[in-house]
Amino acid sequence: MRTGQSSSSGVGGTNRRRFLQQTTGALAGWGLVQALPVGVFGGASETLRVGLVGCGGRGSGAVAQALSTAGPTELWAVADFFPERGRALVERLQARFGRQIRVTPDRVFGGLEGYRRLMDSLEPGDVVILATPPAFRPAHFEYAVQRGLHVFMEKSFAVDVPGIRRVLRAGEEARKRGLKVATGLMSRHYVPLEQAMEEVHRGAIGELIAVYAYRMHGPVGLGPRPEGMSELAWQIANYSCFTWLNGSFFVDWLIHNIDVGCWAKGGWPVSVQGMGGRQVRQEPDQLYDHYMAEYTFPDGTRMVVQGRHMLRCWDFFGVVLHGTRGCAVLGEGQPQPLLFRGHEPAAQQVLWRYRGEPCDPYQREMDLFFEAIRQDRPWNEVDRSVESNLTAIMGRMACESGRRITREEALASTRELAPGLDQLRDTDDPPVKADAAGRYPIAMPGQTEVL
Repeated sequence: MRTGQSSSSGVGGTNRRRFLQQTTGALAGWGLVQALPVGVFGGASETLRVGLVGCGGRGSGAVAQALSTAGPTELWAVADFFPERGRALVERLQARFGRQIRVTPDRVFGGLEGYRRLMDSLEPGDVVILATPPAFRPAHFEYAVQRGLHVFMEKSFAVDVPGIRRVLRAGEEARKRGLKVATGLMSRHYVPLEQAMEEVHRGAIGELIAVYAYRMHGPVGLGPRPEGMSELAWQIANYSCFTWLNGSFFVDWLIHNIDVGCWAKGGWPVSVQGMGGRQVRQEPDQLYDHYMAEYTFPDGTRMVVQGRHMLRCWDFFGVVLHGTRGCAVLGEGQPQPLLFRGHEPAAQQVLWRYRGEPCDPYQREMDLFFEAIRQDRPWNEVDRSVESNLTAIMGRMACESGRRITREEALASTRELAPGLDQLRDTDDPPVKADAAGRYPIAMPGQTEVL
């Protein structure tokens, strides 16, 4: 399989069947919704209607990229927990895309149920972009498939293993119905990285013996709570700081380079051990400020993943590969992937560099997705993306518990970070609340149960 193509490989064989069978009621609602047509798609000259769920920074970028694909497209509806965010985005997009913006005031939806009203306003064969906090992704993806919609969903795809099961099952249903599903692991569609990976896989740096993935930078901010804003709304507005919403800094921010490391290895780890904590962070939230996880692949080689967000520390964002004859520096955060002779990445030792045309991975992933819809070609990236998400969740489990976590243990997990999330309403308290001193529960290695 060429590196730029959609992958349908995922949890395999008996393990996959067992994994799916452990889903307890995740798709109980499938039979309650009438099956919509299979294989619905838009031809090359047919206008594709788009709905956007989640109008933050990534959702704003994704919808602009969708409207910039070849063939006629129009934005039909938007939804966000904060409807004013949707209205502001529509105004900005109208200035750029003009008549492609067809959103009327009654198709700007708010609140936790806004995604349903948006999807109900679309028709089978339309496209929906899912870009809310990851905790909501499984429910949103399930409903999109029930409605017969093609789906682009941002990473991460779930925050816990029960959520992973839901996404995997919905992905299978999408495949049966001929629906196209793209995921936001855009590094897989970055042409310079694709070509670098081809060189790695053909043996340019020898047999791969070690992988190092990093995301090291300044602190993740926590916004103030405006007067009158509910606790739930404030946590959603600051979702990167609450584990029940984003699965942790490790899962939601390191998933890209975890994915790149596994891509380089051509497989998935069988176990992981790690550590993490809050060394300097004082903000009242759940966020660790540093992580380190050491994964083991079936052949015994290791992938070390490090994440840190602190001031005045060494910063690096990327992946380093070591082979028996050389090394590579690539991955998200490294727009110019490089392969080197030997293990010192020195300029005079460059073995390979990309010399082709510039590439925007965000635009290209959307171009390929819309092209698959218009040509009615198979396109379903769920299984591969779920594997990377599961790998990241395993790492979070290991860091938060201090335990060595095997893949089999992770696959068997039934622990939810926010039980009953599907029943949460706008006026409810959030699943995680502060104590009397204003402190939120924080995972403690050696004490926290994660499986």
